[in-house]
Amino acid sequence: MRGTLTLTWILMVCISQVAVQSQYYSESLPYDPRPVKVTNLHFFLHETLRGKNPTVVMVAQANNTSNDNYSSLPFRTPYAIDDPLKIGPGDNSEVIGNALGLGILAGKNSTTVVMYLDFGFTTGKFKGSSISIFSRNPLIETERELSVVGGRGEFRMAEGHARLKNYFFDGTTVIIEYNVTIIHY
Repeated sequence: MRGTLTLTWILMVCISQVAVQSQYYSESLPYDPRPVKVTNLHFFLHETLRGKNPTVVMVAQANNTSNDNYSSLPFRTPYAIDDPLKIGPGDNSEVIGNALGLGILAGKNSTTVVMYLDFGFTTGKFKGSSISIFSRNPLIETERELSVVGGRGEFRMAEGHARLKNYFFDGTTVIIEYNVTIIHY
């Protein structure tokens, strides 16, 4: 009998502890902001559209059996992207990271891509950090601006903008100059 009471008492203590530890939230604390940092980055995104080792690949295609397309543009076509980021525009320029993500041709009558890219840095001061860009990218414009909506590592809680400028295009290779302003903690 004594063993049963002891076992019952142990089970009750354990069950009460489980109930106490199962809260899905913690106590709210006042926000203590850290100093804000502003970082400016300058690099070149190198994109290969065709050839042996493309860095942009169509991942799906609409099954269009009718001829009611508004234009010859591949509207609603998704692409997977894995582009190297380099210090300069040259082929032999040092690789500092890569841009991974998706882009969808979203304009019915324009060459606009809605894109999500994670710019991960693999060398230097920002090794292991990344910024996330989610924005509309009107490809035909020589200069454009995209939104920086987040980051990780050194760029945790990032926001800002990226100014893009077409540097080179020959139908196979695209080189885009990026000037990025990042506000982070």
